[in-house]
Amino acid sequence: MDFKKTILWTVFSMSGLLLYNNWQVHEGKPSMFGGVPASTSAPVGQAATTKKVDAPPQVSGSPVAAAPAASTGAITGIEKFTLQNDVLVLEISASGANVVGAKLLTQLTPEKRPVELFQYTPTHKYFARSGLVSLGNSDLPNHTSTFKLVESGKDGSGRPFAVLSSERNGVKLEKTFILNPGSYVVDVGHRVTQVSKNPNPLVLYTEIVRDASQEQKIGPLDGAFSASTFTGPAAYTDKEKFNKLEFTAIDKNKITIPTKVAAGEPAWIAMVQHYFASAWIPSDKVARDIYAERVETNLYRIGMTAPLGVVAPGSVVTEKARLFVGPQEEKVLETIAPGFELLKDYGYLTILAKPIFWLLENIHTYVGNWGWSIILLTVLIKLVFYPLSAASYKSMARMKEVQPRLVAMKEQFKSEPQKMNQAMMEMYRKEKINPLGGCLPVVIQIPVFIALYWVLLSSVELRGAPWILWVHDLSLPDTSISDLLGITQLFPIGILPIVMALSMFVQTKLNPTPPDPIQAKVMLYMPIVFSIMFFFFPAGLVLYWVVNNLLSIAQQWQINQMFGKKLVK
Repeated sequence: MDFKKTILWTVFSMSGLLLYNNWQVHEGKPSMFGGVPASTSAPVGQAATTKKVDAPPQVSGSPVAAAPAASTGAITGIEKFTLQNDVLVLEISASGANVVGAKLLTQLTPEKRPVELFQYTPTHKYFARSGLVSLGNSDLPNHTSTFKLVESGKDGSGRPFAVLSSERNGVKLEKTFILNPGSYVVDVGHRVTQVSKNPNPLVLYTEIVRDASQEQKIGPLDGAFSASTFTGPAAYTDKEKFNKLEFTAIDKNKITIPTKVAAGEPAWIAMVQHYFASAWIPSDKVARDIYAERVETNLYRIGMTAPLGVVAPGSVVTEKARLFVGPQEEKVLETIAPGFELLKDYGYLTILAKPIFWLLENIHTYVGNWGWSIILLTVLIKLVFYPLSAASYKSMARMKEVQPRLVAMKEQFKSEPQKMNQAMMEMYRKEKINPLGGCLPVVIQIPVFIALYWVLLSSVELRGAPWILWVHDLSLPDTSISDLLGITQLFPIGILPIVMALSMFVQTKLNPTPPDPIQAKVMLYMPIVFSIMFFFFPAGLVLYWVVNNLLSIAQQWQINQMFGKKLVK
């Protein structure tokens, strides 16, 4: 019984800790378990005035060493060119032919405006760029050069395109951007023409740059959960798979991503945030180098260099790449590049989360509503665990059956706790009762619960998905009662968490009352603690737990009735 008390108190303590942590995050403070705070100034350990210059990567020695060049600032008075298909609007700056704006037309903010993934403003910088560098360190067309629009319109297939060109020191670079219908992938071509009579080996680089501040809010309480997800650079190679890199690790020069990629090996680099990502997917014809560094205070980049070799005078070399800017929709990601679906990060329980999402998504194809899909998923999970749950509930029913004998033992040995425990253990052995049997289904379901949490937290497919009545977004905490009544919100008390607390209370009453008064109090207050904690959880997760509790109550009541009839006979 001491072991059972330890379990109960551990659960109680962890619940309180999680509750406090989620409240801290909700109030805009850093998570106790890591994550970026709601606003980020200078990186830790760096003065706000410290500044590196924003230059192309050097290829003489370290591929990430900075060289003097113009620093970044807000784009003002610089010409921009727009490309648009049915899901994406791109803005390309004449300065560097960089992609400095990207609006996702199918992903809306609470104000019903398209989510702006790429931005280049005084307060937020997040964009993609590319250019040329040389082993001879000559000034070549790069992300600081001025590009002119050469041609734009639609190609023979009806795809919007734009061609921009710049020439420096005898090298001409033409960038071609093509949008495909219904796709978040941009085809980017780099056409290099050698005009100089004394050519040097050329290197093409593609990189993504962003600051470490939180992305724009995409939901009413987005800050409460986006801080729990990863934001930062990532890289994939076929050999070392998916690697994430914290901004703080870049500050400390603790690079953990692979840096060398062999010719023919699939690889890509990305910037990841809650629900969305951007990535460069270059050609794999040659060996490449991956690099990541801090450009200046609170501005970082991850990129990849690919050697083009010595381009003979009068010759032309073309290198193709793809730029992804969009939501982390699992079905879409799987079709783009090897390992690309890993951008949707389920954490350590991916092995459980991926099949759970696969099942949830397939159910959704039939019912067309994510809320009902979660309910049906809960029923299927409950059926899978039915034999285990049934055995556990039978054990609890047996415990309730011998409850009067336990009360008598407590009275008999009230001054001798050791003898009481020995007598109880002897009774359990004779009656073949496992006193911890009732905890088993809960323990088994914890990994499934956590995996489902990450599915609901990470799946942009559920973003903005309604269920019925007041539940307008299953990816966010349930609508509070005060909001429904139109009164001042004092505390985010949602309806679903209250229903969950009531269902837990009913479950507690169906279970045998622990003989220890401390245990009894813990079991009594547990529904209240859990319901408060669930105020901060996505409504879809609370819905799962409510349905699971209701099914458990029905199953346990039926088993209790069966044992009750046996006792009458």
